[in-house]
Amino acid sequence: MQRITILIHCEDQKSIIATVTNYIASIDGNITYLDQHVDADENVFFMRLECEFSAKDWSLESIKSHFETHLANPFNMNWEIYPQEQKPRMALFISKYDHCLYDILGRYSAGELNLEIPLIVSNHEDLKPVADRFEIPFEYVPFTKEIKAQGEQQQLDLLAKHQIDFVVLARYMQIITPSLITAYKNKIINIHHSFLPAFPGAKPYHSAFKRGVKIIGATSHYVTEELDEGPIIEQDITRVSHSHSIEDFIMKGRDLERMVLARAIKLHSERKTIVYNNKTVVFS
Repeated sequence: MQRITILIHCEDQKSIIATVTNYIASIDGNITYLDQHVDADENVFFMRLECEFSAKDWSLESIKSHFETHLANPFNMNWEIYPQEQKPRMALFISKYDHCLYDILGRYSAGELNLEIPLIVSNHEDLKPVADRFEIPFEYVPFTKEIKAQGEQQQLDLLAKHQIDFVVLARYMQIITPSLITAYKNKIINIHHSFLPAFPGAKPYHSAFKRGVKIIGATSHYVTEELDEGPIIEQDITRVSHSHSIEDFIMKGRDLERMVLARAIKLHSERKTIVYNNKTVVFS
């Protein structure tokens, strides 16, 4: 049995759903999942389908070619088709914080994430023993102002060599360069603390503690050239009070970062997100 996932967005028009579902039926496919959304303000249609085929002469390339000619072009669709058995290849970028790294690798080892991790890249060597423990190749790529261009090229070369589909910044403490963002548009996922109000800087939890906030949170989003302004994939919050210490804030915040990043990775790797106008449509 062959299975594919189809993602579509285009101007909202009549008969899109009927045309797509009739097409799947015409090539002896069976739709096992369908979800759709219309952004009424923007007049944009979004749809995600999962389909299966039992025919022995099934061909993904012929389906893509026929889909483009007979459906995508007439409806002016933005579309993607993925074989479900093909696991996306994810690279992890890390620095010195290890809480997100351990969580991701633990979930990966337990089979919770439908992906492959062929590469870990870091601007420090501190966490190499963690990569070694999980038997994942570790690459040390120094990244400072003086060698920024060299570091960027080394990163791009490594990602190409390992055929990486998307990148996750698991508390990577460097700003991603425009060339890398362009090469992996809407394919670089970041995690950061998000507070109300927001507290920038090296010690956000300390600042939030001093301000006496009642809610702390975390946000995972796609990376754009506007720092921390990319399309949001997943968010969560937890309540805090005057009775919590700075250590409590840090512990609760890191718990949120782990959970929110893991959810975002899962959603992206299962092809459940569509980016449009710096926002995401996230299918359940």
